Amino acid sequence: MKMKNTAAFLCLWVLATTAISQESRIYTHEQKRYQEALALYNHKQYQAAQSIFQEVQASTEDLETEANSAYYVANAAVRLNQLGADRLMEDFVARYPTSTKRNSAFMDVADYYFENGKYPYALKWYRKVEQGAMARKDRDRFNFNLGYSLYASKKPKEAERYLNRVVNSPEFGSQAQYYLGYIAYQQDDYDRANERFDQITDQELLDEKLSYYQADMNFKLGNFQEAIDLAVNQLGKANRNELSELNKIIGESYFNLAEYSTAIPYLEAYKGKRGRWSNTDYYLLGYCYYKQEDYANAIQQFNKIIGGTNSVSQNAYYHLAECYLKLDKKSEALNAFRNAAQMDFSEEISKDASLNYARLSYEIGNPYEPAPEVLRRYLADYPGDEHKTEIQDLLVNSYITSGNFRGALELLEANREYASKAIYQQVAFYRGVELFLEGDYSGALNHFEKSVKSGEDQLYLARALYWRAESAYLLNRFEEAREGFMQFLANPLAKSTEEYAKVQYQLGYSSFKLKEYGRAIDYFKQFVARQDAGELRNDALLRLGDGYFVSRQYQPAIAAYDQVIQSGSKERDYAAYQKAMSYGFVGKSADKIREMNRFVERYSGSSLRDDALFELGSTYVKENERELGLKAYDRLIAEYKTSPFVARALLRQGLVFYNGNQNEEALDKFRQVVAEHPGSQEARQAVATAKLIYVDLGRVAEYASWVKGIDFVEVTDAELDNTTFESAEKQRIEGKSEAAIRGYVNYLKEFPQGLHTLQV
Repeated sequence: MKMKNTAAFLCLWVLATTAISQESRIYTHEQKRYQEALALYNHKQYQAAQSIFQEVQASTEDLETEANSAYYVANAAVRLNQLGADRLMEDFVARYPTSTKRNSAFMDVADYYFENGKYPYALKWYRKVEQGAMARKDRDRFNFNLGYSLYASKKPKEAERYLNRVVNSPEFGSQAQYYLGYIAYQQDDYDRANERFDQITDQELLDEKLSYYQADMNFKLGNFQEAIDLAVNQLGKANRNELSELNKIIGESYFNLAEYSTAIPYLEAYKGKRGRWSNTDYYLLGYCYYKQEDYANAIQQFNKIIGGTNSVSQNAYYHLAECYLKLDKKSEALNAFRNAAQMDFSEEISKDASLNYARLSYEIGNPYEPAPEVLRRYLADYPGDEHKTEIQDLLVNSYITSGNFRGALELLEANREYASKAIYQQVAFYRGVELFLEGDYSGALNHFEKSVKSGEDQLYLARALYWRAESAYLLNRFEEAREGFMQFLANPLAKSTEEYAKVQYQLGYSSFKLKEYGRAIDYFKQFVARQDAGELRNDALLRLGDGYFVSRQYQPAIAAYDQVIQSGSKERDYAAYQKAMSYGFVGKSADKIREMNRFVERYSGSSLRDDALFELGSTYVKENERELGLKAYDRLIAEYKTSPFVARALLRQGLVFYNGNQNEEALDKFRQVVAEHPGSQEARQAVATAKLIYVDLGRVAEYASWVKGIDFVEVTDAELDNTTFESAEKQRIEGKSEAAIRGYVNYLKEFPQGLHTLQV
């Protein structure tokens, strides 16, 4: 830039001298203003210069002065970072295509942006320069600047083209070689990068920038000792960031040379990328400690590797596990081996980690999955492994204690030689129990059948017979269930099993389901008589009561239900309800009413309470205590609005009123049933009964109007014709002449061409 300023002043001086020597020419006002603007421009007073150049451009009639003014206006706009500066320069080129400043305009703007570090802008303008019209002395600078602008704009391929043009330039050659080498370095072409760097003759550039890159390249090429030498030599000259990277290069080089103790201080001195270490960084330091048998420090580093899913993480987990084993921390080792085994970056590490994971699972147990599952997976993953027999033995020895009977059974069914028939019998039995508890009764029954067929052990045979029968019962195969329980009882070891205590209970249920109530009663009586009936006793008493109930033996049913009520069982509300119903069936309505009232007050939360209120109301009505019956129905309707008994209660109330000749009250109830429970059986009965009342009252027209609005009842004109006539006839037969006459008149009015017109 200093050379440009000097040239500008020389230009002013030459212009001034020329003006003095030519007496025939004197400055006009605009030429004077132009020279003032040029002087200001050369003194970098761009704002003031631009303003004057704009005046001159607008006022001059000299085309060259106008063009030059336009050039400087645009050039000043660029240097002032004015909005639209690029457009001004483009307008200049377009308006003055023959101007001698056209090419220098492009170059000047490009150089300005280049010197200010705005390389993408510089690139735009360098591309406009006509290289053929450029002075030879400017070509090296142009090629270097354009090449560097391309490099800075992340266009390395294009950059190489122009930088290669100046590799032999005394001024730009070393810098061009450096950037060409750096491009090769970034592309991991270290041989070409080294070739470029070796051609750099600028010692300052070599000292400042190259030692770090050469050390890094040698490291990446596997020349670890040379990398160490270069990096150590650079340590004293490096800045803070380079110092950290150089320590990394030295430390990792020593690591690759297996000089682990020497590597440690350099690895520790590394600061990480942006102050953070990667998983690889932790692994390298941890492995150095591991090789030094410093397992505590190794564990500390390996444990910092989190979230990794690569070979580094797999190696770290494996060596972490080995460190824990060395310190006898087997639970932690199990977890680390598990993580290493789950990764597949190294098949060898996965296999060895899986083997150790399987062994530790058997030895100390596994909180993540059953040990047999781990052992079976190892056998499946490595079928030809030299450790196969060892793992098979561990698997057979562990399946019962771990409870993984499904896996054990699959193994034994595929490899019967692994264990005896007695062990297979036990495994099949316990697998059946698992499936039973999961609710898969069909699968459970099949496995109990397998256990029965492999009946080496009489005790497990008896238990399998019992649970096979239990499974059949839950599959609604009651005949099969009863036979199975009988087979169980016939087994000589049945009494020594824990299942024996419940067999009469199960036989009672099976017989009850088969409607063999006499047998069911006998079995339930046997069961409730046992001292060890336990929590099932009350349920057995209920079923005993139900057996008597459906056999119409109501007195013993009441006795059984009484025992349940007195026991405080959670099902005592059901027993109390059934007891009250039993009194009704033996004709003891007063006792039934008493028990139902007691039920309603005592079991307010029972699901049977609405049933009880309905029965209470019905029993009162049956005993001609209409008011009490109606009140019971009202209570039901008020307290259980969504109960299925509400519609029935309303209908019963209507019938009570109807039977008591309270026709209006009856009609109100029937209409309520239809409105609130449309389409129900009760609603249909309500319509039918209401029809009778309307006929009795001679109000068939009112009935017809009502039923036309009911969508679930279809009444034909013929039916209305007959009903209207029958109503009038009924009045006549009962001797109500006036009412009969009104009925006949109404009939003729409604059905002038009716079925009974002539008769009327």
